[in-house]
Amino acid sequence: MSSPYTALCSGLLFPLHEFAKGHRSVQLRRNLERSQWWSPPRLEAYRIERLRNFLTSCAHRVPYYRDVFSRVGFDPNAVRSLDALQSLPVLEKSHIRSNTGVLKAKGHGHLTRYSTGGSSGEPLIFFMGEGRISHDVAAKWRATRWWGVDIGDPELVVWGSPIELGAQDRVRRVRDAVLRSRLLPAFDMSETSLDRFVETIRSVRPAMLFGYPSSLALIAKHAVRRKQTMRDLGIRVAFVTSEKLYDTQRAIISQVFGCPVANGYGARDAGFIAHECASGGMHISAEDIVVETVRPDGSSTAEGEAGEIVVTHMATDDFPLIRYSTGDIGLLSCDTCRCGRGLPLLEEIQGRTTDFVVAEDGTVMHGLALIYSVRDLPGVEQFRIEQLSRRQTVVQIVRGPAFDAAAERRIVGDFKARLGRNVEVRVDLVHAIPREASGKFRYVVSRVRLPDVDQDARDA
Repeated sequence: MSSPYTALCSGLLFPLHEFAKGHRSVQLRRNLERSQWWSPPRLEAYRIERLRNFLTSCAHRVPYYRDVFSRVGFDPNAVRSLDALQSLPVLEKSHIRSNTGVLKAKGHGHLTRYSTGGSSGEPLIFFMGEGRISHDVAAKWRATRWWGVDIGDPELVVWGSPIELGAQDRVRRVRDAVLRSRLLPAFDMSETSLDRFVETIRSVRPAMLFGYPSSLALIAKHAVRRKQTMRDLGIRVAFVTSEKLYDTQRAIISQVFGCPVANGYGARDAGFIAHECASGGMHISAEDIVVETVRPDGSSTAEGEAGEIVVTHMATDDFPLIRYSTGDIGLLSCDTCRCGRGLPLLEEIQGRTTDFVVAEDGTVMHGLALIYSVRDLPGVEQFRIEQLSRRQTVVQIVRGPAFDAAAERRIVGDFKARLGRNVEVRVDLVHAIPREASGKFRYVVSRVRLPDVDQDARDA
């Protein structure tokens, strides 16, 4: 049950804040909480109509898509199913960089400039309209309420790059203080900082932890080392996003903080895409977003086949992203969730394309095939695997006292068994492994381009 202060924030203070910013997130959240219970056929009909209207508007208002539609002979008025999107090309980051100006709609409203962190290359500059921002806020707000957490409940957010933290101006700090949201810098995970984070969590007693799974898992492990009890703080949920959530991370976070872990999937550029409910289903924010999975050649995957996730966000045509390539690999589900919501499901999010490695013979495998060989070895405090080429892989290890030459030989042997006997596997012992500027941590990075599927397989 919400406290009177939470009710004040959720019912009055935050709505006033959103109204002042010109956002419609309050009414949109109410709409989403109704539509989540629609039957799949009703939801599908709504999405098709919305997609048709969205694409028709893009054809009239957005120069880039007017040219694309003309080039491929696409008539948005003829859209009668979500599959109609398959007639359009996938939008890559390079296309956005080269066409930023013509992706802005004629007569667009206020656009906010954003950028991605560029963890896989050059940062991406893009823009969001007010409608897109409102829909993402509403979708996240709906999802946290699935777990009994409302705006105004105390939350601790382990997040952010130094740039983002520097943008915390006085107004934003006041807003966060009023809404009882506190930011902890994920890029600084030193022993001193971890001590401070544990103490802050114990003193604040948040209803929700929000952050990268790697960061929350690291804090949880540190609390265990410091013999600090965290299970009695009344934390309702640990909401994790922006990285792949591994089973071991889910287990340690849940065990130490005494709460369930809710996996969220989204990105600043792609939107708030999906979130896990208490029944375990990863529900797509389908009222706003169409999610497809495609093969490397851009064709749609078959049922039960994993592929790259591409996203169409229908919330605004001021700067639309249609069939936007996320760089993530996932699998769509044909099932419905036992929670009763009619929202479609993501069955699995396997990670980024750079989370996959390529063996010497061209076999593609998930980085977990290598992670399993390292993470449970005695004395491995931290590790990072980087595949430089099919012939060379480097493993960075922060070692503890139990790590010895036998452990190093096992890593080399296991990696060669999976990648190929002629592959050079180098183990570098380091004092620390830095995080990315955003605060994220990536266990596996491959510089090897994933091979395209065989033409015979495409034609099968």
